[in-house]
Parts: sequence; C-alpha cells; structure tokens
Amino acid sequence: MQEAGRYICAVIERTTNCKTMKKLLLLFVLVSCALLSKSQLVAKTKCPDFVVDILDGKVSGLKASAFDYDIKKSLPCFTGAEPDGSSIKCGGGVFYKDKDISFFTDRDYIQIGEKFKGKMTIPLIGAKRGTFFNKLGNPKLSDDGWDAWQMSYGTLILRYNKLGKVYLIQMSSVSMDAIKLCE
Repeated sequence: MQEAGRYICAVIERTTNCKTMKKLLLLFVLVSCALLSKSQLVAKTKCPDFVVDILDGKVSGLKASAFDYDIKKSLPCFTGAEPDGSSIKCGGGVFYKDKDISFFTDRDYIQIGEKFKGKMTIPLIGAKRGTFFNKLGNPKLSDDGWDAWQMSYGTLILRYNKLGKVYLIQMSSVSMDAIKLCE
C-alpha cells in the first residue's frame, strides 16, 4: 500500500499534497470493500411452518378460495406462481414444489403431495385407507383409487397408491358436484 501511495505521489504534480492523496486512496478502497461486502449479503425469504387443518380446510390459516396475493403474502417462499386466468393447463396458482404443496387459485383447491414438509392436524399422508374414517366419517363418493368427503368448507379428496395408502390430498372450497380438478 505504501509503494502504491509513493508511486501515485510521484506521478501527481507537486501542487497536490501526497498525504491527502493517500487518505483519499485509502478511503476509496475502504468504501469499495464495504459496498462489495454488503451486496453479497442476501437473506433467504423465510416462511412460517405449513400447518394443514384437514377438518377446517385451511393451510396456515388460508382457505382454498384465498387470492394469490394473500397466499404469497402469508407464505412468501413460493417456488412458482401463475396469475389467475392464466392459459396454463390448470389456470392460476401459487406453488411450493420444495414443500410438495400447491394452491390452485383459479379452481379453488389445495393439493398436498406425499413429500409434504409441514404439519397436519390429522396425519393422512401414508395412512392406510379406512384407518381415519373414525375422524372423517364415511366418504360420500368412492372409487378404487380415491375417496371424497363433503366437508363444511367444501370437498376433501384422498387418493391412494397401489398399497392403499394416501399419497395425495386435495381440499377444495367447492362442492363435489362443481369441483374441477387438474389432472
């Protein structure tokens, strides 16, 4: 640093004070380092824990009919989003691929996959078919791979794998006769 300062002093005409030049150079270097170090610090968007309330049809207090901007505000760590009215296959939505949960805002339903990272009031993922009927009652509609319940908030659909265990949960604010799921 001293050699650089001497060189600069030698180059600059005698009218400029060498000590002043060294101080300015040092100030410039310090300010540059401070700006560079500050620009590297970027905080990750932190999300609260996802809590699925099966009986109330909510995820972290959000209903399936929530608007996309409310979802993004409450759970800002989304990995993707499409605006309502979008021309993609399932319309608008807010997606959390790393947590295996999606809010389909155009169709008013929430989909929770088997790799869901969060908490559930009734742990359904991986549960064997029929072991939770005591809490949910008997399904209103059934098929080989799924059961559907009419809930106070709308519709609850559980999909089963070949072993008869829940691998997908779909909660909708729409009744069974009007629901439109994305396949």
